[in-house]
Amino acid sequence: MAAEAIGWWGVPLGILAGTLRSSAPFLFVSLGECLTEKSGKINLGLEGTLLMGAMSAYAISYLGSEKWGMSPAASPWIGVLVAGCAGMVLGFIHAWLSQQPKVNDIAVGIAMIIFGSGVAFFLGKPFIQPQAPQLPFFELGRLMSNVPAVQSALQISPLFLIGVGLAPLMSWFFKSTRPGLFIRAVGDSPDAALAMGVSIKKVRMLCIIAGSFLAGIGGAYLSLVSPGSWNEGISSGQGLMAVALVIFARWNPVQCLWASLFFGGTQAVGPALQAVGVDSGIYLFNAAPYVLTLLIMIITCSPKRTLSGAPGALGTISG
Repeated sequence: MAAEAIGWWGVPLGILAGTLRSSAPFLFVSLGECLTEKSGKINLGLEGTLLMGAMSAYAISYLGSEKWGMSPAASPWIGVLVAGCAGMVLGFIHAWLSQQPKVNDIAVGIAMIIFGSGVAFFLGKPFIQPQAPQLPFFELGRLMSNVPAVQSALQISPLFLIGVGLAPLMSWFFKSTRPGLFIRAVGDSPDAALAMGVSIKKVRMLCIIAGSFLAGIGGAYLSLVSPGSWNEGISSGQGLMAVALVIFARWNPVQCLWASLFFGGTQAVGPALQAVGVDSGIYLFNAAPYVLTLLIMIITCSPKRTLSGAPGALGTISG
C-alpha cells in the first residue's frame, strides 16, 4: 500500500489513489441514472445491472483468453462491451415494464434488483475462483516520481478517463442538442413534449436502455479494474447509492463527476488509515459512503426543501 510505504504522508496519497480507483463505478452508474431521470423515470434496478455487468465482463474476459483464443489484451475490452450490452437487456426489460399502465417505477426497480442480481449470481458461480485478464492502467506516476508508492497510487484506468470525459459531453448534449432538448422536455413537461410531437415512451425507453448500458460499464470496472475480481458482494450497494448521488448532484452530469469523486474518496478513507496501522473505528470509516447516502436522502426528502434541477415528471412515479 502507498500509505504504508511512506508513513502518514501516505494517508492523503492513499485517499487519492482510492478516489481515482473507487469513483468510476459511481460515475458510470450515476451518469446512467442521470440520463434516465432526465427523461422523468427512475431506475432503482441499477444495482442488479451493476452486478450483471460485473459478472458478464469477468466471464467474457476469462473465457475469451482461456477458452476462445482471444488476446489477453483484447478480451477485457470485449468484456466491457458485453457488460454494457447485458445492461441494455436489463434496461429494456425495465423500460418496457415501467411504462405499462398502472405500473410503479419503484416496484419495477426492486424487482429488477432481485432479477439482475439473481441471474448474475447464478451464471457467475463458475467464475468466482478463476483469474481473468484485467484492463490496463496508464502509469502516470512513472512520469511524476521515482517513488514506488506514488507510482502505484497514480495508476489510472482508461475506463475511468472515458467516464470523466463523458460527464461534460453529456452536459453539452442536454444543453445544446435537439435530442437533449427532447429528453429534458419529456422529463420536465410530458404534455409539452407531446405537443411538440415527441414520443414520450420512445424517449424514455431509449434513455433507460442507454442509462443501463452505462451502469453495465460501471460493473465491468468493478470486476476488471478495482477490485478486479468477481464475487457476489462486489457492488456493495453502489447501484443504489448512485440514486442518492444523482440527487446530490442536482441532475447535473458534471456535478455527478465531482460527487462520484467525493463518494469514492469516502470509500478510500478507511483503507488508507488501516494501511498506516489505524484500526480503531475502522468500520465507522468504511461505513462512510452508506452514512453519506442516508444523510442525503434525509436532507433531500424534507417537505420544506425544493430540489433545484429535478425533472418535473419525477413526481409521478407510476407508468
